[in-house]
Amino acid sequence: MSMVDITSKKIVYREAVAEGVIRLKPETIKRIKEGKVEKGDVLMISSIVAIQAVKKTPELIPLCHNIPITNVKTEYEFIGEDKIKVRVRVKTTAKTGVEMEALMGVSLALLNIWDMVKKYEKDDKGQYPDTWIEYIRVVEKIKKET
Repeated sequence: MSMVDITSKKIVYREAVAEGVIRLKPETIKRIKEGKVEKGDVLMISSIVAIQAVKKTPELIPLCHNIPITNVKTEYEFIGEDKIKVRVRVKTTAKTGVEMEALMGVSLALLNIWDMVKKYEKDDKGQYPDTWIEYIRVVEKIKKET
């Protein structure tokens, strides 16, 4: 077993965008919008988590190359009354792409949202019948010669 050998590849501009959706109770979405979540500003903290996740991707996925991240941007979109779409854009100039980094950023941002609001999502039995994460995917990949 070994990492993919990228020694002979050129350093080029690379960008990837990944997104995913978390479904929550409408009341929880309202709390997020109004800044009434006990643990703090859900979207701001989730952005920080996404950035950390992007940077730590090669530590968690052992065959990913450690590449220089030049930018991470998070965006949030409220969909209807019960969903938040998270989008993470990652940029680099490197020999390999940043798709896994973007996916890691989205995944951890979504998990952080869940963690911050789980108190409001549990039913009377401590379960999460109205909460789930879905549609995590790469929506765009860019590669340009510099």
